[in-house]
Amino acid sequence: MTYLLILILGVVVAVAFLFWIAKRESKQYGTGTGEELVGICVSAIETASQKEGRKQRVLVMLQEKNGLSNAYIRKVLGVSSRSVVNYMDELEKEGKVEQIGKVGQSVTYRAK
Repeated sequence: MTYLLILILGVVVAVAFLFWIAKRESKQYGTGTGEELVGICVSAIETASQKEGRKQRVLVMLQEKNGLSNAYIRKVLGVSSRSVVNYMDELEKEGKVEQIGKVGQSVTYRAK
């Protein structure tokens, strides 16, 4: 729960910072309001926030049931197989999960 609050606070601070940057840039270069830049940055922050939320869901699922496959995680999260591989690679680098098996359908993941 604390992690989620810190994440939300971080997103709010980042959006405020991006608005400040966009306003400063628009004054400096006379490019209008800078809303396009802010829209792109907000979208990127939302995407990163969704990604972190999905990674947290995976960790919860692994705590409840150890040994989940890529296909199962993909189905539950509603994302592509490549996205699951990326999430799991990141979680593995963070030391939160370990991969069992080398390639293909034999690969499962479990919490450390």
